[in-house]
This record gives sequence, C-alpha cells and structure tokens, in this order.
Amino acid sequence: MADFAGRLKGKNALITGASSGIGEAVAMRFAQEGANVAINYNSGADRAEEVKKRVERLPGTPDRKTITVQADVADEAQVKRMFETVLHEFGTVDILVNNSGIQKAVPSHELEMADFDRIIGVNLRGAFLCAREAIRHFLSRGAPGVIINNSSVHEIIPKPKYVPYSISKGGLENMTKTLALEYADRGIRVNAVGPGAIVTPINNAWIDKPKERAEVESHIPMGRAGTSEEIAAVFAFLASNDSSYITGQTIFACGGLTLYPEFRVAWSSGE
Repeated sequence: MADFAGRLKGKNALITGASSGIGEAVAMRFAQEGANVAINYNSGADRAEEVKKRVERLPGTPDRKTITVQADVADEAQVKRMFETVLHEFGTVDILVNNSGIQKAVPSHELEMADFDRIIGVNLRGAFLCAREAIRHFLSRGAPGVIINNSSVHEIIPKPKYVPYSISKGGLENMTKTLALEYADRGIRVNAVGPGAIVTPINNAWIDKPKERAEVESHIPMGRAGTSEEIAAVFAFLASNDSSYITGQTIFACGGLTLYPEFRVAWSSGE
C-alpha cells in the first residue's frame, strides 16, 4: 500500500456518494492522508458500512474517525440533516466533496421529464445544496474551507443520449467558478475534477465487455481507462494545502480525452 504524507491529518471531510466508485476511492485516500471521513450514501446502507470498515482498517492515527450518513442530496431537508449529523460527530467540516452523480442513456426526444429532473436534481441541485451548507458553515466559524466538485469531461464535451447529465456537468463548471469567485476573499476554495472514462460501477455498460471497452479506449490518447484511485489522488491534491493558490478550476484527469484526440492525425492541415 502506498505511503501517503498525511497532508489531511486532522481535517474533517464529507464525501457524498461515497459508498462506491470514485467516492469510495476518495474516502479511502483521504483517510490514508489522515482525514476524518463522513461517508454519505442514499441507498445501500450495508455497502456504506463495508466501505467504513475498509477505511477503519487502513493504517493511520488511532484517533482517526469514520462515520456513515444517509441523505438524498437532491432533498434540501435531508442535506441539512446530513450536515447536522456530521457537525455533531466531527464538530466542524473542513472539506466537502460533491461526488454524488447519476446518469441514464436515453435519446433526447424520448427522455421523460421525471428522469431529466432526477438527474439534474442529484448532479446539480444536490451539489449546490451541499455547497451552500458547507459555505454557511465555513462563514459561521470564520475559517477557510474547501469544496471539490466531481464533474466530468462532459462539462465541455457533448454526450448524445445523456443530455441531462451533460447539462448538469456544464452547470457544475459554472457553479464551481461562480462560488470560487464569490468566496475567494473569505478563504474558501472551490475546484472541480473532470474524470474521463474511469473503471467504476457507473460505467458497467462497457467495462467488462472487451469490444465495447476497446471502442472506448480507442478514443483515449493514453490508450486506457483510468482508475478510481488515480482520480482520488487529484481530489487529495485539491483538498490539501499543496493546492492553496488554486480556485475556480477544473482539473481534467482523463488520459487526454479533452485534447481533441481525433486530431492525433493532422488530417485537416495539409502538410
């Protein structure tokens, strides 16, 4: 197991959607770096408890604390209760990771508004609700804080058949920049991570299918999908003082997907 430097020792972190995928990897990495971790989940309490036990088995300081907390981030009342629970257990929150996200493949002309509203509700409304509560807390205690949003390459790359997902990520980019600008002078940093094709449960449609996976990876300049652990490392950097002069930015961890990979061959420039 990698030996991390404890950059987050003593920090209290709330990570939404942390019972699987990137959120789980972020919880593990933050704990390895010394943070107390609150693992949010909406459904699947057993799975969240499994992640909690995995975190607790990690080497580290004996007084490091890990909790699970249930909430649907699209529901304002539940988000408020979640923050109340975490603050009761930890005393403060120093880092919020807005990781919860869902998607559904539907041709746009067949999309039901209930599905549109649910995806926007979790991915964008939920991220704002959590960010608002975190900012209120940071301001009330007069201390710096960090918010990191889990965005996507699809905040800038269109994704046909996933229009509410793409809209939510485009909105998340603007929310990241707007909140970062609004609260920069209060010591609150707001950034985002933009993963590309990552091996997580949300991408099960192609991960275990050799033909489909080869098609996905053929568009990635680095030639492979990323891992949750690679993305978690970027979150840990943005949560730490190593990124103390960075705010309002999206760091794309995508193997080069945002580099217009079809232009690897200079077919449009003559010579």
